[in-house]
Amino acid sequence: MATAAKTTPALPVTAEDVRAARIAIGGEVVRTPCLKSKTLSQITGAEVWLKFENLQFTAAFKERGALNKLLTLDAEQRRRGVIAMSAGNHAQGVAYNAHRLGIPATIVMPKPTPIVKVQQTEGHGATVILHGEKLEEAAAHAHELAAKRGLTFVHPFDDPHVIAGQGTIALEMLEDAPEIDTMIVPIGGGGLISGMAVAAKSVNPEIEMIGVQAELYPSMYARLKGESAACDGDSLAEGIAVKYPGDLTFEIVKSLVDDVLLVGERDLEHAVAMLLTIEKTVVEGAGAAGLAALLSNPSRFRGRKVGLVLCGGNIDTRLLANVLLRDLARDGRIARLRIRLKDRPGQLFGVARVFDQQQVNIIEIYHQRVFTNLPAKGLITDIECETRDRAHLERLIEALRAAGYEVRPVELA
Repeated sequence: MATAAKTTPALPVTAEDVRAARIAIGGEVVRTPCLKSKTLSQITGAEVWLKFENLQFTAAFKERGALNKLLTLDAEQRRRGVIAMSAGNHAQGVAYNAHRLGIPATIVMPKPTPIVKVQQTEGHGATVILHGEKLEEAAAHAHELAAKRGLTFVHPFDDPHVIAGQGTIALEMLEDAPEIDTMIVPIGGGGLISGMAVAAKSVNPEIEMIGVQAELYPSMYARLKGESAACDGDSLAEGIAVKYPGDLTFEIVKSLVDDVLLVGERDLEHAVAMLLTIEKTVVEGAGAAGLAALLSNPSRFRGRKVGLVLCGGNIDTRLLANVLLRDLARDGRIARLRIRLKDRPGQLFGVARVFDQQQVNIIEIYHQRVFTNLPAKGLITDIECETRDRAHLERLIEALRAAGYEVRPVELA
């Protein structure tokens, strides 16, 4: 990939556009903190700076680009209103800022969009239309309505004003932490990293811009390599689960972004859990993508001064709870052990005594006599338990086997 040598004049967004956007939206969006994480720096061997965009009013960076776009509309465009297609953060960013500016807003969402996101968007004063099963169908319908009703379409990423608005994040980061020499930025359609790359390279042409995509949706990664990629599946990073990157954003990324990395679902889960447990901050899967890339490529960033954008914090609470429990299980702090017993009095008591001796807390016990391929006088007991760490769990398993029990951990996929 090319570096800063391919300068910005031929690109659709310039550093002047980003600086103009900053003036336009200044005071209307939160100037979120950019703070050094001592603990993450110790863990990764890099100097890690976090930009807390999850602290915006709608809990995502999308407000910046949406507001900058809306402020460019003339009086007639404002009177007619705007329309957008989104199932998430862009919907709320457009709805919230359009309502503040007195602009009628219509948001087209796919029918399977969770009701909570529909309600949040309606709560900001927008009219929500549910159409189609996929984002592509919702997008096509939004464009049809825009043409029919004379509405201005606010694209989630492939618009110069939207891109410029997102770029204001990089300007703030480099003011707060000018020593940053590497930025790791999530990529969905590419609006965020495009704006940030334009801004960051104008301040420091030597800064390294690294993009991150989920392995299930490597759309920009594949396009840069001239390859086709299957983009499908239920990614935790739904905010960057984009099948087709923008054309404008592609040109900027191709010119200014130094590398794009892919991260797996397990890495995303671990990063979400780590940010909550260490930084006490809630991020969605896309918001944790930068940290996931840093953790999964330690040698790549060791010794670097790395800026990460926590780009959003809108995650379903049940999903978050599941992610946290799965992370505890992978660390060995929560486990399920499958123990084969004989159908005799005192068997379960004997097992419990070993747990007591090892000071392991039992959470749940599942006794299975019927749905098993064991002999009629055999049974299986699954015990969910809580340990201090992986080593503590291993000591428990060894103690159970030493006591004569057949035991194996039930592992996560």
